[in-house]
Amino acid sequence: MLLVLDIGNTNVTIGLFRSGALLATRRAATDARRTSDEIEVLLDGLLRLDGIGLADLDSIALASVVPTITSAVEAIAARHDVSLLVAGAGTVPLAIRVDRPDDVGADRLVNALAASRLYGTPAVVVDLGTATTFDCVASDGAYVGGAIAPGLALGLDALAARTAKLPRVELRAPDRAIGRDTVTAIRSGAVLGHQALVGGLLARIRRELAEANDVAPGDVRTILTGGLAAAPWAANIAEIDAIDPELTLKGLAILHAEVGGGEPLELGLT
Repeated sequence: MLLVLDIGNTNVTIGLFRSGALLATRRAATDARRTSDEIEVLLDGLLRLDGIGLADLDSIALASVVPTITSAVEAIAARHDVSLLVAGAGTVPLAIRVDRPDDVGADRLVNALAASRLYGTPAVVVDLGTATTFDCVASDGAYVGGAIAPGLALGLDALAARTAKLPRVELRAPDRAIGRDTVTAIRSGAVLGHQALVGGLLARIRRELAEANDVAPGDVRTILTGGLAAAPWAANIAEIDAIDPELTLKGLAILHAEVGGGEPLELGLT
């Protein structure tokens, strides 16, 4: 039994794998102030929603951008004598051709690994999370960089927090770009604007990656993932070949199979 943990700035997402098959996923809000005991209670509670406990685990694979929670999970694994594999530049089996490999987020490397193994290369992964990230994989499977933009929800939170009268609005695409009231105007600028940001930047990245790898832009695979990937408006982003909200979890299972000696991922999951 393998537990995979994707620790982001907004959410803690877990996946439970048995014999390479994804059994369940759960999600909780990230709180970097939680102690290791509190994190243990949280994880055990999430697992028990599916009839599993920490005592049933054989291994944990972790990708985290929150150091305090990384340390807490390390302590939990040690207490329960469960093997732990932490994703990073030193453990993900990819060549990393950027100026500072150790600065690349573990989730970005895991996404690149999953994209290369499941969808082929060259590829671009767009992750719609707290930040919207673009991660590029060359034809030979190397991670070669990408781009980072503020996420959609982050931008809306900033808009509401830094203005006196603009409200928080539901993340829903309006019918028209020209809003006839404040709420629809914000939805237009935020949702349609983010669609345009992602689509426009993706098109440019796709062209650059295609040129660098001597292929046509249409041969560059594009995968959408992240917490907002399943939102209805995300399906209308241009130039997306596949939407895979669980790409990071699958990438951690692949990492565990290739580095930690675990069960191969069942490709039918994609």
